[in-house]
Amino acid sequence: MELSQRKRAILKAVVDNYIETAEPIGSKAISTGLGVSSATVRNEMAELESMGYLEQPHTSAGRIPSPKGYRFYVNELMQRHKLTMEETEEINSVLKQKVQQIDGLIADAGKIAASITSLPAYTLHSSLSKQRAQRFDLIFVDDHTFIIVIMLSNSTVKNKLVKIPAFVDQNMLTKLSTVFNAHFTNLTEEEITPSLISSAETASGDNIGLVSVISGFLIQTLKEVDITDAHVVGTANLFRHPEFQDIGKAEKVMSYLSDGGDFKGLPVPEMDSKIKITIGPENLAEELKDSSVIVAKYDAGNNMQGIIGVVGPTRMDYSSVAARLAYIADGISKMLRQVPQSQQLQIQKNLPTSLIPFEFFDNNNNK
Repeated sequence: MELSQRKRAILKAVVDNYIETAEPIGSKAISTGLGVSSATVRNEMAELESMGYLEQPHTSAGRIPSPKGYRFYVNELMQRHKLTMEETEEINSVLKQKVQQIDGLIADAGKIAASITSLPAYTLHSSLSKQRAQRFDLIFVDDHTFIIVIMLSNSTVKNKLVKIPAFVDQNMLTKLSTVFNAHFTNLTEEEITPSLISSAETASGDNIGLVSVISGFLIQTLKEVDITDAHVVGTANLFRHPEFQDIGKAEKVMSYLSDGGDFKGLPVPEMDSKIKITIGPENLAEELKDSSVIVAKYDAGNNMQGIIGVVGPTRMDYSSVAARLAYIADGISKMLRQVPQSQQLQIQKNLPTSLIPFEFFDNNNNK
């Protein structure tokens, strides 16, 4: 059902006022500005509540936006925020200082975002393309021991010594190598399905679980190389917002960000977009179901991308925060494009070895 212009105006007024005051909004607070009676606004707010765009935290209180209301606001009603001269000068000043220490620029990007938005901020770094296995080798050691060797698409080599109670011989390992090189190369983690594993067991005549052992190591390896390097700063900023005066609520978010949560579950902008906003229940992580996340991406060079994001209450100034993150991300991309290749490689020295393209490492990270 389409919202009328009046309902749209009232919803926007409720969101704008709630962002500013953090207090439930009554009809009188916005009726004058809209040029309609308080009774009319009250009736429209009741309908917006029944449609799921507003919530009433207490019987006699005003309304607050629901996650659905915030999403409609972000998609349809939010005005694009234009940074002031003071804001751009502040960001540019910090970025210019950091470019003199290029190896710390990306790690410090989160500090810039946390300072400017007064929210917890994080940066992630990852390869632009998912890794895949390029070659499998299974090396016979003795009747109960063999080594799995996997070369990945970024030329990284991973290996694992496997000891099993069942008897294994060279012929079986050769057959398994053939099956895995034929059917498991150039696949992402998501493409390695139970049906594929079952078919490989049939094709190789495996009845002692060797296919499961090898495919399990492959899946774990692909997960590990896709894990991004994360920097989190400013988690104490949560306490600046009334929604997180509840220590238990704040601790849940702070623990997720500080204790190495599943950062792969954090949002990433689509290929054709530089910004992504997820609101409350839209977040995959259970710890962030009452929070919103805004992320911007930047080009880190050498087939790497960076992401800078903030986490805060659903009652955040989405337009202003998104504009600031986009400006920071764009500034970092421009600076990294201007520095020499050797200095860009210096940045990558701070990244996990699994994320450095075209390097060769064994399981002990020895070149």
